[in-house]
Amino acid sequence: MRETFKIGGETPLIGCIAFGLIDRGTNLIQVRPSSSCPLSCIFCSTDAGPNSRNRQTEYLVELEPLLEAFKALAAFKGGRVEAHIDTVGDPLTYPKIVELVEALSSLPEVSVVSMQTKGFLLTERLAEELAEAGLSRLNLSIDAVDSALAVKLAGTPAYRVEKILGLAEHVAGSTKADLLIAPVWLPGVNDEEIPKIVEFALKIGAGKRWPPLGIQRYEAHKRGRRPPNVKPVSWKTFYRWLSRLEAEYQVKLKLTRRDFNIERRPMLPIPYQVGQKVSVRIVGPGWLKGEHLAVTRDGLRSLTVVRLPHPPESGELKVRILKNEHNILLAEPLLPQRL
Repeated sequence: MRETFKIGGETPLIGCIAFGLIDRGTNLIQVRPSSSCPLSCIFCSTDAGPNSRNRQTEYLVELEPLLEAFKALAAFKGGRVEAHIDTVGDPLTYPKIVELVEALSSLPEVSVVSMQTKGFLLTERLAEELAEAGLSRLNLSIDAVDSALAVKLAGTPAYRVEKILGLAEHVAGSTKADLLIAPVWLPGVNDEEIPKIVEFALKIGAGKRWPPLGIQRYEAHKRGRRPPNVKPVSWKTFYRWLSRLEAEYQVKLKLTRRDFNIERRPMLPIPYQVGQKVSVRIVGPGWLKGEHLAVTRDGLRSLTVVRLPHPPESGELKVRILKNEHNILLAEPLLPQRL
């Protein structure tokens, strides 16, 4: 069992990829209230679930600080914001997921609340509660309809795709929320399953306000899981394959930001540049092994510190910023002679 570290109001909710908020320069704000996942999908890009080899900590963010941080960022963004709940695990592990959806949907700046999930923890009642709370769209990841293959891909014997398919039909036909089915194409593994998933999505009436499907290209991430003998195809090959499916089923599968009304917006300024020396305080364990969670002394950002075997007793140290893309900060400690 990995440690669950609770994130409260004293920890900035911008700066760490595993929790809080992420702004990538559009009107969509990623919301990450929890990092946990009950599944161990064999192709998981974030190495989530019980079978993780790289994770040492799971994060759980308190609701009120998360909402306050979101309000501030949404105000900066302006109107017509999409709150997209897409964790490095599964959002349904968050104990207050219904309350989070309801609070986000009530904000005047928010026009869409969407969520990405594998659906393992979903029930008909929870789906209805989420829809009533204001969930606009559920992005449901289904990667195979064949029972045995679905279990293999989920990495969890308890996974039952028949249940997930029934829930998908319930969401599409009996709730206010729209449904988008989002399979990952694993070349040579679930090739024959993707057309079946397309047929299923069209049959149950997914995609009333948005596209019914969002097929994803498999990518081999550095610390993600890589199924044996599965290699990512080029984007050219991927789009050529989608074009054939589009022609066969007469449905749009090559999606763009315009399909979701996503537009460029100013990104929250990044206060620290790559190479800059910053004073920080270690506040908890890092998400992955060999990492530590820190907060900048000025309290503006959280960040991940790598290459630090043992933090100083005071927890205070100086670091050098290694990465700062989209305000996701990675840093390493300065050697003593550099202080």
